Amino acid sequence: MADAAFKDIPELFEVDIGEALTARTESLATFRELGPPDLCHVVKSTGRTGQRDLGSFHYISGVDASSSASLAAYINSLTYSFEDNLAWFSKGPTWKVRSGCYCCFNAFSRVDVRVDVKIPGGVNAYVVDLRGERHEATPEIWQETYMSALLRAILYSDDPSYWLDAYRKLDPVTSSEGEVRFLQAAEALFMKGWQVGSDPEIQVATIVSNHLTAGILKYFGGCGRWQQAANLFEKLSAREPEVASLLAKSYLGMNEEVKAVQIMSNAIKHTPRSYTLLHVQSDFLRSKGKADWALKLAKEAVNCAPSEFVTWEKLTELYIETKDYESALLTLNSCPMFTYNGRDTHRAIPTSRVHLPTKRQISDILPERQKFEDDEADPALLRLPAPGLRGTWARAYVLLTRLVSEIGWDELLKTRSAVFVMEEEYRMQKAQADIQNAALRQRIRQEADSAVIYEDGTVGRRSESATLTADDDASIKGVRGSGGSKASELDNKLEEEVLNPSDSIPVIRVSTESDIERELAESGWATPNGKDTDGPASVITSPIVERPLTAAANEEAEASPATPQEGFSFTNKRLCERWLDNLFMVLYEDLRVWTIFRAEVAHFKTQHVAYRKTGLEWEILGDLGVRLHHKEEAKEAYQRCIETSRYSQKPWTKLLETYAEEGDITRTVQAAIRLAAYQHADFTEMTYPTLIARCFFKLGEIHGHAKISFTLLSMGLSEPILKIMDSYLQYGKTFKVEGYDF
Repeated sequence: MADAAFKDIPELFEVDIGEALTARTESLATFRELGPPDLCHVVKSTGRTGQRDLGSFHYISGVDASSSASLAAYINSLTYSFEDNLAWFSKGPTWKVRSGCYCCFNAFSRVDVRVDVKIPGGVNAYVVDLRGERHEATPEIWQETYMSALLRAILYSDDPSYWLDAYRKLDPVTSSEGEVRFLQAAEALFMKGWQVGSDPEIQVATIVSNHLTAGILKYFGGCGRWQQAANLFEKLSAREPEVASLLAKSYLGMNEEVKAVQIMSNAIKHTPRSYTLLHVQSDFLRSKGKADWALKLAKEAVNCAPSEFVTWEKLTELYIETKDYESALLTLNSCPMFTYNGRDTHRAIPTSRVHLPTKRQISDILPERQKFEDDEADPALLRLPAPGLRGTWARAYVLLTRLVSEIGWDELLKTRSAVFVMEEEYRMQKAQADIQNAALRQRIRQEADSAVIYEDGTVGRRSESATLTADDDASIKGVRGSGGSKASELDNKLEEEVLNPSDSIPVIRVSTESDIERELAESGWATPNGKDTDGPASVITSPIVERPLTAAANEEAEASPATPQEGFSFTNKRLCERWLDNLFMVLYEDLRVWTIFRAEVAHFKTQHVAYRKTGLEWEILGDLGVRLHHKEEAKEAYQRCIETSRYSQKPWTKLLETYAEEGDITRTVQAAIRLAAYQHADFTEMTYPTLIARCFFKLGEIHGHAKISFTLLSMGLSEPILKIMDSYLQYGKTFKVEGYDF
């Protein structure tokens, strides 16, 4: 069975032939957005009688899906991937590909395009809808499928959170002609872009905020080739004025600021309610040091799209930049949070064997792919909750860590207690209110019990009826029940006043002091502090500095109104959202572990003793330093991690980004070599868009590609490694990336 495997291609062997295709068909209805990577399924046979055929499959992205011929060509190329049997006297069977099926999801029409190939034989292309029924593939379907495959290849290229076994990644665009086809297809399908969905932080996909525009911006923006994107958006802006925000962003990327400002000025007259356009203007003003002007635009963007997380996020960033930390915390508290939906993926099925071939010449420079002591870590580090945050929660946590890096933990808690109702304050206010309500109820009941109703309907005190005659007393007894009714009415009135206090009695409520929230309230939109949010709406936070405690539920606070208390009022405070209170606890855990770590480092340095951690622990501490914006300490932790025997590409990824930002060519190239080896060992055989290419092109803009090439040559690399590294520079030469000619 060993000879049945491909020599350089990963594979998962099925228990029963066709299981992978059946599982994909059953999962089609669960694909929400772009869909999973393409699936290539093959059936292998020896042709001998009694020899059982084998079914295997692997995932792939980057294959040209514009026609059935191109997909069939990929399956045909697999027939040349078997190990050569060099021994002429060998009696082992010779395996060949008997048939294959290539599956590619069309994210626009929500169908699966499949190409069946018989070897030898013909090619059959068809479409499978969400119900599993077959249809004919039309030219429009093929164009949509081509674009869907390209977007998956671009957006999934270096997503660290998306991992599949036997996932092969190839270059989506390899020539100038292929890029022209990409632009033509993007222009034709641009108005349908919202159908493919958007990033998790975008609640509603629009014409300018979706996976299609994200793919275009990532592909052309990552290498600084904004001219091609600008040409595309120039054509589209004539049909759709909202595209002006993307056009302005492209011109700003080209450093054509005057042209970009003219476009933004004209566009704001036609689409004054476009929050994407307001954000482009805001970012431009921030880059020019006009944060106060940018702040006004960010406020207007919130008015235009109050249900979008990104508008509140931008406003929070600008409040932090202008050092208005109380407003920043209040705005962060107002962010609408969405349920996180990850990338679409295949349903896992049982496999008989997993074949992940190693490329010996590449893997020689990597650690052994085995579990050592360096892959173990202290449970306290493994239990940190922050790495598990996703979507809007992860973005909100970044804002919270930026706040604490600006003002410190103690000052952050002081700001928190200044703007939010604290638990102790709430309890004190509630106790005072209970005492006053009890006293008021007792006084009214006493007055009701002492009331006497006379025959003529007048009401008097019980003391005034002492001189009445026996007959009068009898008549009073006859109507004494009315006095009871009066007391009940007074009790009901009291309950009404207690449960529904008048304007003279302030209650715990969400303040709508700001112009933004007042407009939202007038328009009838439920603010994130209202009752329409997911889960418990708001919470009351704790004033304890050492460790923020879980706050009381907002429903309890709203059910018990507060009465005026001398020297204190809730009028100017708000209720903290439950999710934000939880993020404070997550931040506390990060800061606690980080403080212990730095104290240990300082102690060992003073004792002149080596400070030892496992590779995984150094990696976790590096991630922790990045989260808390301690770049130098994080870099040191990653450097210590790569000195261990741990097999992991994350520290090299982080160091590559750091060295590229610092402009250190030698160290950038060294990190890029290791990262490229890791990626090729994991079957990522693509050049662009990748982090290595982006870092090379970033340095190339300043130093030129020739200097990077000479640095590679001076390192005496083996031929396979040098060929891989040179492919990034060849891409720059083919597509004329800035710096390719010097």
